Amino acid sequence: MPVQIDKKNLKTLQKRLPFAISRLRELVEIESPSGDQVAINKAVTLVAGWCAAQGGQVRRHPRAGHGDILEAWFHPKVKNRAKPLMILGHLDTVWPLGTLAKMPFKHEKGCIYGPGVLDMKVGVIMALEALQVLPLQQPVVLLLTSDEEIGSTVSRTLIEKIAAKCAAVFVLEPAQGLAYKTARKGVGDYRLEVTGVAAHSGVDFEKGHSAILEMAKIVQKVALITDLSHGITVNPGIIQGGTRSNVIAAQAIANIDVRIAKASQAAALEKKFKALKCADPHCFLTVTGGINRPPMERRAGTVALFKKARKIAATLGLDLQEASTGGGSDGNFTAALGIPTLDGMGAVGTGAHASHEHIEVKHLPTRIALLAGMLNAGDRG
Repeated sequence: MPVQIDKKNLKTLQKRLPFAISRLRELVEIESPSGDQVAINKAVTLVAGWCAAQGGQVRRHPRAGHGDILEAWFHPKVKNRAKPLMILGHLDTVWPLGTLAKMPFKHEKGCIYGPGVLDMKVGVIMALEALQVLPLQQPVVLLLTSDEEIGSTVSRTLIEKIAAKCAAVFVLEPAQGLAYKTARKGVGDYRLEVTGVAAHSGVDFEKGHSAILEMAKIVQKVALITDLSHGITVNPGIIQGGTRSNVIAAQAIANIDVRIAKASQAAALEKKFKALKCADPHCFLTVTGGINRPPMERRAGTVALFKKARKIAATLGLDLQEASTGGGSDGNFTAALGIPTLDGMGAVGTGAHASHEHIEVKHLPTRIALLAGMLNAGDRG
């Protein structure tokens, strides 16, 4: 029978809090921007050492041009045939090297600040602390990727391969308020490129065919794809074009962010983008990109996980709620495979990707205790 999390375990975590915070500082002060292989691998080496010291079986997966992906297995003392659980997170951050100089690790007034502290280096510390509290009932794999903030293009295959063996996935992205996340939108990027005909705007105006004017018309059509009633949003986030004000633009580019609520919406969205055309026959449109993270839809397996978490939270004096979000995570991949996935199981705080990024320390012991309870709850698959 699983050992239940209780107030004694919570007191243990509260006593360990200074140790956890010291580890957090060490990890935050190793800056690890996405795409910086050397920087990220310093963080991987640190965390790999911690995992090994806790009895984890560690494997590093090198990725060309990116940091290694860290895979660490933790096994129960008594072997059984239970399917493993996955704890999923990432070590890369959105912050460039040198950010610490203007945004240092700081612990004051009950909050801890620093680049990547909330999203999601504290999640790594929470995972290791949770693995210490209770005796494991089934194997647990901790998988930490190095490119989550830039789309997980080099880690997706490995995430899906390992997750396919697991009974459930726990994603330690930041909480939404105090809630766990049971749904996320799918995320995509489209690139539109219009090629026109350049000409001198004063001497040969009539010989030019402006890529900028065509792009302006196309972007207006793109905006109409947004359908808030069905959870579809389309945002032209970047538009670039032209060379000089006295030259009719021969090129214009737009980068479009798209979000969908259901996987079934992807095909229709793709069809609408592929159907876009230039009104001027002398201009040509190229459309590339698509959905790169499928939606994490609220399905029965995830709902069952949440109900279990809610019961455990009640024993800790918490009224746990669920939430959905428009942002994506690596949990989108595992949920799309049909594997029960709970997200937002990380720390409470605000300011992810912003200069005031921070966590609220008072919630840490309870959040870790709840994670430990879920690891021990017997999701045997």
